[in-house]
Amino acid sequence: MTGGGGAELGTARCALEDEAEEAEFKLASSLTDPSPTVDREASIAGRGASGFGEVATETEGDMAAKGAGSSAAADAGSTASDTERSDDGKDKEAKKIQTTTTTQTLHGGRSVVQLERDLRVDLGFRGMPMTEEQRRQFSPGPRTTMFRIPEFKWSPMHQRLLTDLLFALETDVHVWRSHSTKSVMDFVNSNENIIFVHNTIHLISQMVDNIIIACGGILPLLSAATSPSSTKQKNASGQRVVKTGEVGRRVERVDTVGETELESVEATQGMSAETANTFLSRLMAMVDVLVFASSLNFSEIEAEKNMSSGGLMRQCLRLVCCVAVRNCLECRQRQRDRGCKASILNSKSQDSLQNIASASKTAIENLPSNLSPIKDPDRLLQDVDINRLRAVVFRDVDDSKQAQFLALAVVYFISVLMVSKYRDILEPQRETARAMSQSGRSIRQEINSPTSTDNPVAFPDSGGMLKEIPTPVEELHLEASLPHTDSGIGEEQVSGVLNGAELDGPPSSMGRIPTPPGAMSELLCTLSSEVKRSQESLLSEPASSSGISRVEVLKPASSISSISQSKGINVKEILKSLVAAPMEGAEAGPEPLPYPDPAIKREAHAMLPMQFHSFDRSVVVPVKKPPPGSLAVNTVGSGSREGLAAGSTPNIFAAASATPKSMINTTGPTEAASSSTNSSTSSSFVNGATSKNLPAVQTVAPMPEDTMENMSITTKLERALEKVAPLLREIFVDFAPFLSRTLLGSHGQELLIEGLVCMKSSTSVVELVMLLCSQEWQNSIQKNAGLAFIELINEGRLLCHAMKDHIVRVANEAEFILNRQRAEDVHKHAEFESNCAQYAADRKDEEKMCDHLIGAAKHRDHVTANQLKQKILNILTNKHGAWGALAQSQLHDFWRLDYWEDDLRRRRRFVRNAFGSTHLDITCKSLEDYGSEEDEGVKAKKGFRSQAVVSQNQETELMLEGDDDAVSLLQEKEIDNLAAHFRPRVIISRGPVVLSTPAQLVAPVIVARGTLSITTTEIYFEVDEDDTAFKRIDSKVLAYSEGLHGKWMFSEIRAVFSRRYLLQNTAMEVFMANRTSVMFNFPDQATVKKVVYSLPRVGVGTSYGLPQARRISLATPRQLFKSSNMTQRWQRREISNFEYLMFLNTIAGRTYNDLNQYPVFPWVLTNYESEELDLTLPGNFRDLSKPIGALNPKRAVFYADRYETWEEEQMPPCHYNSHYSTSTSTLYWLVRIEPFTTFFLNANGNKFDHPDRTFSSIARSWRNCQRDTSDVKELIPEFYYLPEMFVNSNGYHLGERQDGTAVCDVELPPWAKKPEDFVRISRMALESEFVSCQLHQWIDLIFGYKQRGPEAVRALNVFHYVTYEGSVNLDSIADPLLREAMEAQIQGFGQTPSQLLIEPHPPRSSAMHLCFLPQSPLMFKDQMQQDVIMVLKFPSNSPVTHVAANTLPHLAIPAAVTVTCSRLFAVNRWHNTVGLRGAPGYSLEQAHHLPIEMDSLIANNSGVNKRQITDLVDQSIQINSHCFVVTADNRYILVCGFWDKSFRVYSSETGKLTQIVFGHWDVVTCLARSESYIGGDCYIVSGSRDATLLLWYWSGRHHIIGDNPNNSDYPAPRAVLTGHDHEVVCVSVCAELGLVISGAREGPCLVHTITGDLLRALEGTELCALPRLISVSSEGHCIIYYERGHFCNFSINGKLLAQMDLNDSTRAILLSSDGQNLVTGGDNGVVEVWQACDFKQLYIYPGCDAGIRAMDLSHDQRTLITGMASGSIVAFNIDFNRWHYEHQNRY
Repeated sequence: MTGGGGAELGTARCALEDEAEEAEFKLASSLTDPSPTVDREASIAGRGASGFGEVATETEGDMAAKGAGSSAAADAGSTASDTERSDDGKDKEAKKIQTTTTTQTLHGGRSVVQLERDLRVDLGFRGMPMTEEQRRQFSPGPRTTMFRIPEFKWSPMHQRLLTDLLFALETDVHVWRSHSTKSVMDFVNSNENIIFVHNTIHLISQMVDNIIIACGGILPLLSAATSPSSTKQKNASGQRVVKTGEVGRRVERVDTVGETELESVEATQGMSAETANTFLSRLMAMVDVLVFASSLNFSEIEAEKNMSSGGLMRQCLRLVCCVAVRNCLECRQRQRDRGCKASILNSKSQDSLQNIASASKTAIENLPSNLSPIKDPDRLLQDVDINRLRAVVFRDVDDSKQAQFLALAVVYFISVLMVSKYRDILEPQRETARAMSQSGRSIRQEINSPTSTDNPVAFPDSGGMLKEIPTPVEELHLEASLPHTDSGIGEEQVSGVLNGAELDGPPSSMGRIPTPPGAMSELLCTLSSEVKRSQESLLSEPASSSGISRVEVLKPASSISSISQSKGINVKEILKSLVAAPMEGAEAGPEPLPYPDPAIKREAHAMLPMQFHSFDRSVVVPVKKPPPGSLAVNTVGSGSREGLAAGSTPNIFAAASATPKSMINTTGPTEAASSSTNSSTSSSFVNGATSKNLPAVQTVAPMPEDTMENMSITTKLERALEKVAPLLREIFVDFAPFLSRTLLGSHGQELLIEGLVCMKSSTSVVELVMLLCSQEWQNSIQKNAGLAFIELINEGRLLCHAMKDHIVRVANEAEFILNRQRAEDVHKHAEFESNCAQYAADRKDEEKMCDHLIGAAKHRDHVTANQLKQKILNILTNKHGAWGALAQSQLHDFWRLDYWEDDLRRRRRFVRNAFGSTHLDITCKSLEDYGSEEDEGVKAKKGFRSQAVVSQNQETELMLEGDDDAVSLLQEKEIDNLAAHFRPRVIISRGPVVLSTPAQLVAPVIVARGTLSITTTEIYFEVDEDDTAFKRIDSKVLAYSEGLHGKWMFSEIRAVFSRRYLLQNTAMEVFMANRTSVMFNFPDQATVKKVVYSLPRVGVGTSYGLPQARRISLATPRQLFKSSNMTQRWQRREISNFEYLMFLNTIAGRTYNDLNQYPVFPWVLTNYESEELDLTLPGNFRDLSKPIGALNPKRAVFYADRYETWEEEQMPPCHYNSHYSTSTSTLYWLVRIEPFTTFFLNANGNKFDHPDRTFSSIARSWRNCQRDTSDVKELIPEFYYLPEMFVNSNGYHLGERQDGTAVCDVELPPWAKKPEDFVRISRMALESEFVSCQLHQWIDLIFGYKQRGPEAVRALNVFHYVTYEGSVNLDSIADPLLREAMEAQIQGFGQTPSQLLIEPHPPRSSAMHLCFLPQSPLMFKDQMQQDVIMVLKFPSNSPVTHVAANTLPHLAIPAAVTVTCSRLFAVNRWHNTVGLRGAPGYSLEQAHHLPIEMDSLIANNSGVNKRQITDLVDQSIQINSHCFVVTADNRYILVCGFWDKSFRVYSSETGKLTQIVFGHWDVVTCLARSESYIGGDCYIVSGSRDATLLLWYWSGRHHIIGDNPNNSDYPAPRAVLTGHDHEVVCVSVCAELGLVISGAREGPCLVHTITGDLLRALEGTELCALPRLISVSSEGHCIIYYERGHFCNFSINGKLLAQMDLNDSTRAILLSSDGQNLVTGGDNGVVEVWQACDFKQLYIYPGCDAGIRAMDLSHDQRTLITGMASGSIVAFNIDFNRWHYEHQNRY
């Protein structure tokens, strides 16, 4: 009667395996991911081989991978099989097979590993039907998910944290223990500690199940503790030999000793066994204090943790069971050690084992006896464990349901232990003799074993076999030492704390204590004997790749026969009863493995109940009926369809205890079989677990008691169970009602009743054991109590899972948060670095900008200094200067055209040219030069066409931005917002520079790269002098280029236009107050907008009737045209044809700064042959409705044919290959004047044109434009205002024509005697009625709807496509060479102006319809009007020496201001009568019959004091008209001649002095005022006896001289003009021309610029030496009256145009506003009208009775007001139109 309990336990384990196996196959074949599985705690893999240098045991996931993917061996310990598995199934030689199997046996004890596999049943998935959530949490699922929760591992950091935490808690508990008065109970139940206790229990609850699994798990430990302890065949060396044979082959397996049942316990999750044990005991100690000693209700904690009621106490029970089982194991180990010592003494190989012993230590021996909880090793359970079990059951006994469950589980737990203890007491005595007799033979077999050398790494020699083996600490999960803590408390203190922490028993183990040298060998002996019996029955081989290794394991007959002989029991029946239950499930039918077909796999999977999701890899193998005394095990490789999946470990009995050798079945074979069957068939699903799932209570029959041996057994039983039995009895009694209902026999009878009766009758332990060993009791306990225990275990597994899952999830969340924070940190760091880099770059840019600005300032200062030096030199060395001499006048003076523009944008002023030259070294081109050039040009064009056409727009019709043709109504703010989104390559800094961007300065013939910088008040441009393109520019060209180091004040900006450059809308032109302009090109259009928004709001100026807004500056040409009022003004004849054409050119993008976009004007005359030109003949005028190329009918046909027969496929057809306006044609016209001469030479290889191709005759040029098929040039504006362009004033050698004529000045038509005549007549023709009536048609061709599209084709007006806006997008050309070629082509072909309108341009209104407008040349009304309108006599008889008629209607006081010799002034009200008569809305009631109304203060003689200037003038001054100036608004009068060398400002309203201005060194003799602009600002010039003139600025806003009202006492002059040697007597200033012309008493007249430069002297004949009066018109005429009646007319460039002599002593002269007519008056009282250009007399008014001293014209040029010597004023009717040539010809 031996080992029945063990058999039952094995049976139960087999049953566990049965249900798991099918699921395992599915998992094995589907889980291909080699990564560790989530629930590794369920795998209790053997690590026996890991110490031997072999591969450590793989995780289940690894096994699954190998099982699915290859025919790999399942054994983790075998290197050889790992190596072999890659082969394709070739048979390996037998020796290889032997080696493999032997090595595996040596290294791991496969049967033990096998058993561990068997225990790897994930009970957590069997306890209850799985919810969907649990399935999601724990099901392995597909291994290819995107996101996989990593496996939980106890890292060193986890352990360290937990150690420190527990240490802190234990310290607190120790404080309680050491308290002198209070007990621990008082502290635990104290209200102030309730939170501490609550939280600590919560923590323990989180940890317990995990630590239990880490220690090996309750079931594996229980299996180990209850497995039979009998030794197998032990040889003297502690090794065993198992003979296995198949077909005569004998394999000797030498298995290393040192493995107990504990090898089924694996250190999992990264925590060593020692550490896990330490944590387990520490947690147990905490539970003793906080749970068992407290009265706290745990329902709150359970609710927090989502546990079912009573869950915490169940956790405590699991903890207690785990600790108790480990203590049991230790007891057994000690017993074995004793047995081992005896056997080793008898062995003959003590030396070799001595080595082994000294080389190895186990964890158990490391435990010092005083720290171990084991007080009595012979006892089944220690006192402390019994007390804890009792505490668990009876703590919450009021909660009956929970207490009953706990009691049931404890009943099972104690029953299993008691029965196994009974078996252990029986067995060793039978085994001892057998072990002794076989030990010698084993050693010999080991020495002769051929496998001992097969693995040299593990066993270098047989004697030192275990030298290499490290202490198997991890393998033996027993009490371990506490890791060192860093809590500052030494080990002694820690152990002390733990000592105190034990409630009922001794302290748990703390430190590592040296092991006595002989202990190891004892341990090895007992361990080997423990393992052998399971190996005999469960020997299993992993499949090697060589195919099927079929091993029949035969039980040694001797052992079995010895049992059967002595006991008379049929072995076959014993085996049958053992295997009956598990075999039933296995015999159902063979299952082909692995699944060959996924469909079959799915079906098979579907057949399995969902509860059985296990990670076990073990499977059931169909078993042949074994012969008597033998057990067949099939080990099948991947090649067999009926074998096992690779990586699975087949077994039949999944039990830690295999078939016990002696099993006494008193009920006989039949009863045993039937009871086994009962046991198996009665397994029913309860909460998803079967009663077969548990270690069975071993079947042990009652013992006969008649022998002495039996008596000793009884004593042992009494001793071992005397403490446990009372607890069991107590539970039986206390829970009798519940247990009697639960523990029922096979026929439903209540077993407990008879049990209680039995126990009452005897207090002996033996009866209790006998009762438990009975079959009925075993079946019932197994079936009912076992169910409770399995539920308990299941719950632990689930909680462990949940906790790990929770930890992993929290860790994932934490990792996610940390990663996000890390990413944020990285991002912030990167941002910080980028900010630093940006800051550094900004600083660098700023420094660069500062350097740049400093450099630019230096350059500018250098330029300014040079200019100043040149200016001083000019002033000094001029023949009128201090160092001047008459001899110098013979030197050649060079002149160049100044960039100054007048109001009509005419550049007429010539200034001295410091870089002037006659270019005598320059030759002319030969005809051969042109041939090569043209060939190159043709090649370039042809090579370019194929490339250029690609970038052409699909539509030739360009739609401009803003198709509604109106200026966008976007507010400035909106555009500001838009501008913020543009992406220009600009640097916008917060320093003084608001914006900085790369830019190109566009000047005639050069484009200079550089940087444009804008501050809050200035624009700077600094050229990049290192640019290679800049270095190539000729220095002679650079000399004429202004702005390379430019600086422009915001206050000087008058207009900003967006412009095109190379057909791209990326440029901008800025017009300055100094009447120059500068043009820049930018990288893109967005930058243009940025720049415009950084500049002042000036729009496009005030001339075109548009608001001064930035949106106007950014408007398209078409929008500007539509929004402007200029067309209406032109139609109404308020502006001239010239001014209108200049307006159209300006807004269409034509500019002086780009010769390729030079303003274009029409040819208007056709007659360049006749002696006289009659402007009344239509035949002399060109047909403006046709382009220049279509004027000749024959040539028109040629161009039409070219268009129709166009052959170039890659290019759109066109009429003309050349353009009417190119840089070449511009330079062709202007070759005679600098700087265009230098520009021309630069563009033409430093040569003049061939004489026959040079502009030499106007008539010839016109003829070429009519006949040459490649010449369609229009004119430039200079034809209509610049006579100098026709004169070779610098004496260039331009060569000789083929007919021998030298090319010098341009040949003029016969009807023009001099260039001035040609310009004047051309201008008259341009303004003529014939041109006015047709001009709109020419505008249609150049700027309008005939410019492109079908209308252009019809009008023969199509040019090369590259000349049109929008035809080329340069940004789309990536190739720099191609782009350069395209730019060159655009430059060469010219550019068509922007299209301004897409409908016909309106015509100009007829002159006869506009007879009421003053400016029209054809209004002739009131022909019979009187010459004299009125005479106004002032009370004073003092001569009227100054008259100022500021009569504009918008003035507050339109008036004729008069000043007399006695300095009495009058502000005489002006009434606009003359011009309004007959006009619409005019009525006689409203009209004043007289235009002038006398000043009331003078008329009444009431306020003369308000009109009298009382300050004394110098006596030597003769008061004349030059002594006074009246401001344009009539509110102030400036007077000079005062003795203190000042001139003064008086208010005309009050007569009071408002300002005194000093500046001269002598008496001021004359004053003059320039024309006034918006706001009343103007220049004032004062001349003095000190021979200088000062230029002052009058502020119309502040009504003072000077800009600054705070400094009105000491204003500074704008310029000092020198050069005169005598007193200045007369002066005139013209702001539009920027000139001051002054005359000294002794002569001469000098011309200065308003910047102070002396340009030239105006020198007439010898008689013209003493100038007295000067009048300058904005048209460029300068009339000077000299003493004794001499008149001279000079051009502003110093050319004497005409002269005459008058007998009258003239006192006043006046030029009409257009500069064409001169009015004079003198002492004889006669007003005469002259034609200014040639002094032809036009009209003489009737004489007056007094001399004329002063005169002025009203604003409408209709009334002439003269101041008379008699003290009166006379108003004359005057109409300059009546002397117009058209009037004279028509009327």
